[in-house]
Amino acid sequence: MSLIRQVWLLLALTLVIAFAAAFGITVHSSRQYLETQLGLKNNDTAQFLALTLSQQKGDATAIELVIASQFDTGYYEAIRLIGVDGRPTLERRATPKASGAPGWFVRWLGISPPPGVSQVSDGWKQLGRLEVRSHASFVHDQLWQSTMSTASLMAVLALVLGSLAAVGVRRIRLPLEATVQQATAITERRFITISEPVVPELRDVTRAMNTMVGRLKAMFDEQAAQVEQLRRQANCDALTGLSNRSHFMGRLKVMLGSEDGSAGGAIVLVRLADLQGLNRKLGHATTDRLLQESAAAIVESARRAGSYEVGRLNGSDFAMVLPDVGSLREPAVDVAARLRNLLRAHDPMANAVVGAVRWWHGAPVSSLLAAADQALARAEARGAYAVELDDTGDGLVLGEDAWRERLQGALANRRAKLVEFALIDGNGSVVHRECPLRLQLEEGGALVPAAQWLPMARRTLLTARIDTLAADLALQAIAADGMARAVNISPGSLLDSSFVPGLRALLAAHPGEAPGLWLEVAEDGAWRHIELVRELVSQMHGCGARVGLEHAGERLTEGSGLLEAGLDFVKLDASLTEGMAKDMARAQHVNGTVRMLRGIGLQVYAEGVSDELDAAALWHSGVDGLTGPVVKS
Repeated sequence: MSLIRQVWLLLALTLVIAFAAAFGITVHSSRQYLETQLGLKNNDTAQFLALTLSQQKGDATAIELVIASQFDTGYYEAIRLIGVDGRPTLERRATPKASGAPGWFVRWLGISPPPGVSQVSDGWKQLGRLEVRSHASFVHDQLWQSTMSTASLMAVLALVLGSLAAVGVRRIRLPLEATVQQATAITERRFITISEPVVPELRDVTRAMNTMVGRLKAMFDEQAAQVEQLRRQANCDALTGLSNRSHFMGRLKVMLGSEDGSAGGAIVLVRLADLQGLNRKLGHATTDRLLQESAAAIVESARRAGSYEVGRLNGSDFAMVLPDVGSLREPAVDVAARLRNLLRAHDPMANAVVGAVRWWHGAPVSSLLAAADQALARAEARGAYAVELDDTGDGLVLGEDAWRERLQGALANRRAKLVEFALIDGNGSVVHRECPLRLQLEEGGALVPAAQWLPMARRTLLTARIDTLAADLALQAIAADGMARAVNISPGSLLDSSFVPGLRALLAAHPGEAPGLWLEVAEDGAWRHIELVRELVSQMHGCGARVGLEHAGERLTEGSGLLEAGLDFVKLDASLTEGMAKDMARAQHVNGTVRMLRGIGLQVYAEGVSDELDAAALWHSGVDGLTGPVVKS
């Protein structure tokens, strides 16, 4: 039983006992008072009437007249004159009066006062004993009315005291609930402070909790800052802040091989010509500033395309990877124009060239970079600010309507299959199976990976239906063998208001399998929709499913909003962990990230691990599991 319920129970018992005791005492006192008064009335009447009868000198007729007169003028039940021999010599009795009080009340609290008794004599001669008994019905009526009035007043008083008690309990309940919510938030990796209540004891507790939360947040922020510094040292160019060559190549490799990535896009290479000459002419400091401004211009150009990755490959060469762009010319010409305006403001003789190639899912990295280098060489041969394009590729060329028709047909006929890859823990046991979805776009055709159809699924707003189908297939597989499965959730699905309720209904229909379902949202998409991710986590936790991040690591330290969403696990992107066994800076970054995430109660996994040495380094860093080519499933 909760503390507030115990307080309410204590208050209720106290009030009930107090009011019952007060009511009982009041009614009993009223009854005793009325009974005493009626007894005194009987006795006074008997004394007075006996004195009157004694003055009648034993005249029977006169005595009878006096008794009759007294009986008729009073409210008596009976008046009797009992002779010395014990026999009634004269008696007047009235019909019993009906009481207005309920019968149970009269039986329970009925008043029966003793009769008034007095001796009647003629001088020294004893004539008999006089008994007078008054009617009690009017006293019962009075007691009933008094009891009802008392009960009404008690009820009003109880309502007033109950209201005051509710106000008092609320003053205790609200701070307690706030403290409980604060403690719950800590378990969900959210650091919130609450206002201090006026109750001294609760104020001390709240102050202590706020102090602890402040210290925890400061520790987390400090650790996050250290991890961010390690990330920059390991993955970023020191001068421009862009991705260094090794990290950029890792990101490009992940984009080309990701099951749920993009079908294709553009690779744009940018070269600042004669950088050594500019350094001699402008000076080292000015050239460094020029490089920083050029990097900012390239990032600004890439940002126009939406999702992007920008890196510095060497001193004068920069590269952009732009997923899902329709035209090579537009981003290439845009970045060339921006650099022209920037460089000519510093030195009219400075120049840059741009080469761009089309990339597609599964293409070899070396072939794409070779084609991009050739395009860049052709641009250099043409002269300053030249742009060269190589727009060949193996992407599927279909219109939006054709894609929608194919996707809807696959969904309607459930032409889909989950491809399974094991994620193992340190003992080699399977934690769950990674299950990217593949669709059969044409009946009898091949199963197509998500990278080929996901961009068009986003454009045609079908990701919610696709993700629901993936979850349904995963639940069926869990029911078949009891093994947990992980499926991807597109950020676009979260924008569909019917997706989360539909997913919740699906899990409610499979309560036994729901705890085995792991839902993964890409870090970049989760950052754009933090509130929707928080709602997804809340709803899925209510059904027993887990929610976490995939392809994570680049933006984990950008504030604490995402890590405060109540997530269960984080999967580090392969571009962060690749080569960490031979790169001390990268290893330090991964180690710091794992410590930070595990320190706040998250499970940490590594995805796409392809090297045994990297796997050993990851186990040493403390990850909970890993997946990738290194795992023999």
